[in-house]
Amino acid sequence: MALLYTTCRNRKEAEKISAHLLKKRLIACSNIFPVRSMYRWNFKIANENEAAVLLKTSEKNFSKAAEEIKKVHSYKMPLILKINAKANKEYEEWASKEMK
Repeated sequence: MALLYTTCRNRKEAEKISAHLLKKRLIACSNIFPVRSMYRWNFKIANENEAAVLLKTSEKNFSKAAEEIKKVHSYKMPLILKINAKANKEYEEWASKEMK
C-alpha cells in the first residue's frame, strides 16, 4: 500500500481531486484536513490556509494517480509525496477491491 499526500488551495479542490481519483478507481479512500502552510515562493514567505489530502492507493496505481493529480490540480507545481505504508490485512483487502 502507498499513501499519496498533497496540499490543495482549499477543501473544494481537495474534494474534486479525491472524487476524480475515486471515479478512476486509482485510490480506495481519501482524508482531507485543514492545514496552515508556510513556504518560500517567489522570494517571499507565504503563510496560507490550505487543505491537505491523504490518499490511499496501491504501489501499482501510484504513478497513474500522481499524473491525474497533476492534470486536475490548480497549482503550477503541486506537491505529490509518496509514503510507503503497511495496513492491516482486512483494510488492504478492501482497498485492493476498490481499485483497479
